Amino acid sequence: MSRFKKVAYLLSGFIIGGVFFAFIQAESEREITSYLVEQAEVLFGLNFNEAKRDSMLDGLSENLAAYEAFREIEIANNVMPAIQFNPIPPGWLPTVEQRDISWDIPENVALPEDIDELAFYTIAELAALIRQGDISSVELTRFFLDRLKTFDTKLKAVITFTEERALEEAKRADEELQQGIYRGLLHGIPYATKDLLALEEYPTTWGAGPFRDQVIDETATVNQRLSDAGAVHLAKLTLGELAWGDVWFDGMTRTPWNTDIGASGSSAGSAATVAGGLIPFSIGSETLGSIVSPSTRNGVTGLRPSYGRVSRHGAMALSWSMDKIGPITRTAEDAAIVFEAIYGPDGIDPTVYELPFNYDSHFDFENMRVGYHASAFEINYPTRDFDLETLEVFRELGANLVPIELPAPPPGVLNLVLAVEAAAAFDELTRTGMDDELVRQIKNAWPNVLRTARFVPAVEYIQANRVRHLLMQQMAEAISDVDVYITPSFIGGNLLITNLTGHPTVVIPNGFTEEGMPVSITINGHLFDEGTPLSLARAYQNATNFHNRRPPGF
Repeated sequence: MSRFKKVAYLLSGFIIGGVFFAFIQAESEREITSYLVEQAEVLFGLNFNEAKRDSMLDGLSENLAAYEAFREIEIANNVMPAIQFNPIPPGWLPTVEQRDISWDIPENVALPEDIDELAFYTIAELAALIRQGDISSVELTRFFLDRLKTFDTKLKAVITFTEERALEEAKRADEELQQGIYRGLLHGIPYATKDLLALEEYPTTWGAGPFRDQVIDETATVNQRLSDAGAVHLAKLTLGELAWGDVWFDGMTRTPWNTDIGASGSSAGSAATVAGGLIPFSIGSETLGSIVSPSTRNGVTGLRPSYGRVSRHGAMALSWSMDKIGPITRTAEDAAIVFEAIYGPDGIDPTVYELPFNYDSHFDFENMRVGYHASAFEINYPTRDFDLETLEVFRELGANLVPIELPAPPPGVLNLVLAVEAAAAFDELTRTGMDDELVRQIKNAWPNVLRTARFVPAVEYIQANRVRHLLMQQMAEAISDVDVYITPSFIGGNLLITNLTGHPTVVIPNGFTEEGMPVSITINGHLFDEGTPLSLARAYQNATNFHNRRPPGF
């Protein structure tokens, strides 16, 4: 019997009044007994009597047959579920007016006497050099390729070099400039991407051993848009296995600030390479902290956009209702430049909204209300002094700081939503036992988390999302009186809450510990307003120098 005939047989049924009633033909060799049901009740916090258990046996057998029928259908990681997350709470209206963006491009930028200084120039500075004809894209590409190859022995941040493609793109950029064609600020600028974004003809490993030879025959929308903007793709960078942590199939990615420790994850390679001056910018992604955490550990600027801002076509799916893609850069202005090139619908990812990106490089303190999560700043956490000093900087700049309180993160919701969606995304990996090939095999790692998630009832997954809906409404109310708000990066629940609600976050360095490690603070915006937190972050960086610090030896 063919695969699809078998599925049709198992799902055979009839129609009454337009409603399809399916009879699932039980074909499993496993016998479901009343005793088995009783034991299963313990896992789900339920308690039925014997008569109720007996009544369920036929239905449970039919369900099992349906599961096995679904497993006969090949469902690739890029197939989305029909149920889609909408981050917009009832009654909230986004801005629809697109205003002009004026970029602060420095004039008369000079090549440094020590060419290695070029490694820490901003995108805007490199763009000025290319536009002025002081350096070609090919020269700049070779420069950063050499740095990647030299320092990757220390960082273990590159999975695959795309050198041939890079040199072709750089040559095209130079030829276009000679013809008077200028694509914008990213024209001829090198970059690299987290290796969960597909690039045609190159492996897309997802950082995991079972997929190290995987070649996806397409190019992710983000990569295509950067190519269209004239940027030059140098390498595919490390991520923790299946986007968790900084350990991948060939080792641990290190931070340039201390190569004895990991770069944090999962956008480990994306943050470490920018911090070490190995590339001008990179692309990372976040489901729960995967831009915020490595940006903090590596002392760089990270933008986690609103959910529904950047197409995830060609990206590994971990959690369809939580995955977000964004830039990792040296400065907030650079993040705005990159984001402007990658945001917006592509006609493929149905979750992306057609909404404007408004960025003003000069923050208007006089007419803005800047919230801060008051109770979070009162907690005695290790980096509190740095964060309190940051608030003082904003006060000195003229900010009208307004105390706010965020809703309490609902217990367990994130774990249920993320784990269940990830278990669906990697269903076959778990069922075939290929998860044994992953490096991390501890309890708090994907193999065990994905197995455990198989025992979450569908009802509880739906209930978790209903609680999530309540959280979205509470969040909208909590920040309704401010234009932007500031929180500690990891204290007070903001990281968990905003990943569930879809709000944007900009993370920036705001100090260094006695051990020389960077710390960070986060600036958060309303849904689909990345421009305001980016502008506030830029104002802070203009008043401080933490983002300009360089790791020794790089």
